[in-house]
Amino acid sequence: GEINKTDQHQYYNEWIFGLEKGSKRIAAMMATSYNAKEEDGHHSGASSHGAAGVVKSKKPDNTAFKQQRLPAWQPILTAGTVLPAFFVIGLIFIPIGIGLYVSSNNIKEFEIDYTGVDISNPCYSCAKNFSWNSTTPCVCSMNFTLEQPFESNVFMYYGLSNFYQNHRRYVKSRDDSQLNGDQSALKNPSKECEPYRTSDGLPIAPCGAIANSLFNDTLELYHIDSNNTRNTIPLVKKGIAWWTDKHVKFRNPGENLTAAFQGTNKPVNWRKPVYELDPSDPDNNGFINEDFIVWMRTAALPTFRKLYRIIQKKSNTTPTLPSGKYVLEITYNYPVLSFDGRKRMILSTISWMGGKNPFLGIAYITVGSICFFLGVVLLIIHHKYDTRSNSADIPN
Repeated sequence: GEINKTDQHQYYNEWIFGLEKGSKRIAAMMATSYNAKEEDGHHSGASSHGAAGVVKSKKPDNTAFKQQRLPAWQPILTAGTVLPAFFVIGLIFIPIGIGLYVSSNNIKEFEIDYTGVDISNPCYSCAKNFSWNSTTPCVCSMNFTLEQPFESNVFMYYGLSNFYQNHRRYVKSRDDSQLNGDQSALKNPSKECEPYRTSDGLPIAPCGAIANSLFNDTLELYHIDSNNTRNTIPLVKKGIAWWTDKHVKFRNPGENLTAAFQGTNKPVNWRKPVYELDPSDPDNNGFINEDFIVWMRTAALPTFRKLYRIIQKKSNTTPTLPSGKYVLEITYNYPVLSFDGRKRMILSTISWMGGKNPFLGIAYITVGSICFFLGVVLLIIHHKYDTRSNSADIPN
């Protein structure tokens, strides 16, 4: 009988489907046979390597890891996953940023520049006439007023500007073995210390450009009471260095520092040898002097501050630094005008997040706001331009 066109079309489709199914089976059988041959060839080649001298194949082993057949997962980014992520990040980051910013603003800080650039500055004469070769120290005083009292412990910093402690040659100009109390390094410093390695034929201790440029201004603080009487503010000089630096990285070469440093010379710009930095306190003298240790930890930026002293709180009833008039007395030993630098004294309190730094809070608020804004914009776009239908018609 005759076969109509519908039956012919059906037979044709079944024939095509049979060919596709058969080709898939053949391909699978060939792949299995190929892998088996490869494994056999790999093992036989390895076994005959010693006898026939065949070069070992560089092909990686046929493992899932080396052949990159491990299971993998790749996220599919859809509106249902991206939009909630943006909103969650925004809702988390914005409150954290607000908390960090408020906490930073609650920290009290006072800063005074005593470089002496302007002729009206009390330290102008010291800055103009003092140099590294000066033998007589210059003393100047600066008056200032604290509008608000400083509670809890107050930290006194000295700050320098335009001083590049991050210069490569400057950072390398030190001998850590010598600073750790090594006797051989004490007498024979590292060549990295040049040109501050020897002086007058004797090794320099401590050697290097970092130690040679030690900050040596002396700062004293006085409170002026209602009777115009100067009251000295006690400044604590210990506890300003990192514990690991004080007890691990820096060590003296012996108990008797005068004998231990015999046969060495002081740095060129120093006025006294290292064993006289604080002779009244053996635990704060020599290489373990905390002012010296703080200076040796180099700063990353040309404008920096370093901890100088701590003003400890006496009682819970009175503030550490009450509001009123103060006098900062400076023994001006550190010239900075030669490199267009600036010097300043900073008084600051701290919080659970450290010192005053609004950048972190601003960064969190900015990132959170951007994510929340993008979430809103993408949500509007998704609802406005999404033309997909859940009940799509199937064509006949």
